[in-house]
Amino acid sequence: MVFDISKIIRPNILTLEPYRCARDDFKEGLLLDANENTHGPAIVNINSKEESLELNRYPDPHQVELKNQIVEFRNSECEKSQLKNFKFDIPNELKINYENLCLGVGSDESIDALIRCCIKPGVEKMLICPPTYGMYSICAIVNDVKEIVKVPLNFDNFQVNKNLLFDTISKDETIKLIYITSPGNPTGKLIDLNDIIEILNKIEEINWNGLLILDEAYIDFSPIGSSLSVLVNKYKKLVVLQTLSKSFGLAGIRLGITFASKEISRVLNSMKYPYNISNLTSDIAIRSTTKESLKLMRKNCELIINQREIVLKNLLNLKGIGKNIGGLDSNFLLLQIIDKNGEPNNELCNKVYKNLAIDNSVVVRFRGNEPGCNSCLRITIGTEEENKILISKFEKVLNELL
Repeated sequence: MVFDISKIIRPNILTLEPYRCARDDFKEGLLLDANENTHGPAIVNINSKEESLELNRYPDPHQVELKNQIVEFRNSECEKSQLKNFKFDIPNELKINYENLCLGVGSDESIDALIRCCIKPGVEKMLICPPTYGMYSICAIVNDVKEIVKVPLNFDNFQVNKNLLFDTISKDETIKLIYITSPGNPTGKLIDLNDIIEILNKIEEINWNGLLILDEAYIDFSPIGSSLSVLVNKYKKLVVLQTLSKSFGLAGIRLGITFASKEISRVLNSMKYPYNISNLTSDIAIRSTTKESLKLMRKNCELIINQREIVLKNLLNLKGIGKNIGGLDSNFLLLQIIDKNGEPNNELCNKVYKNLAIDNSVVVRFRGNEPGCNSCLRITIGTEEENKILISKFEKVLNELL
């Protein structure tokens, strides 16, 4: 079936031409074209590293070097996939390259941009699968999305309710975007990759004019090869979001990555602010995606995964901890708090959360008000030393409250 971008993107957005920057034409020479301050940064005692970043100059609007490193990483991980029940089938002509990428200030910029470019304000809708990331709804409200349609995950296993999703979008042509988080937040559960492929095939079969957006913020804590970012040329209605905040440990630089078909990526790159990725962010991101740094990232992920097992085992042995209701595919756990009768108790759970934070300086996240997460705390896996403190403080608080 021919991919018709005009049925997905708002007509006014399709007419956009990227803003032409001063650095689009010339990058070397006596640069007096961009109204920059040629005296350099007004920083006392600036060091040689800061000088090398040329902070008085506007950053590269295209970031091709960084994009190429990211693409090489994802393509290589696809080729050495650890998955047993899922097989990639990507011919060379459909492998991703730098033209499939758009970079943003965290994934949130892309979440917002996709809504702006696809959904007519006050007229069209988007679909989410709660429990899920809260920014989807916030961006929808800001952009005057007519309705946020909700197709909850199956609370027994936190997988997508495929039949309900198919039925919902087939009956309402005003739904333009589907947001699915995998691994889920706060569920920590990787969505079955075969289910995602089935959904992609189904939306082609019914000729649905929208985009399926797969948010993979936590994907590197799942088995190597779990990312579907490499499939965006094969499935042009698939968009994949990633970030350097989690597995790369770079939340402070705010860099998000959007993988999309070249047609969609071209639109997103036309919409974005021309200098949205700073020289500082770009420098750190390029250094973090070299082969040597990627090995370190993988090593740190393994440390977290190993500690996740230790933390889970120790916490499940405590009085007042029910079960881990989420998955083991991310850098956190979703644990249920139970009362003396062995029943989930949201009030008790909130007390545990506050007592840990206020009286014991251990901050976890109360998620008891999220659908399917009654009486649950989301607990990020820390260092070995931090995790020992966490377990000790948990035991103390639970003994005091039970």
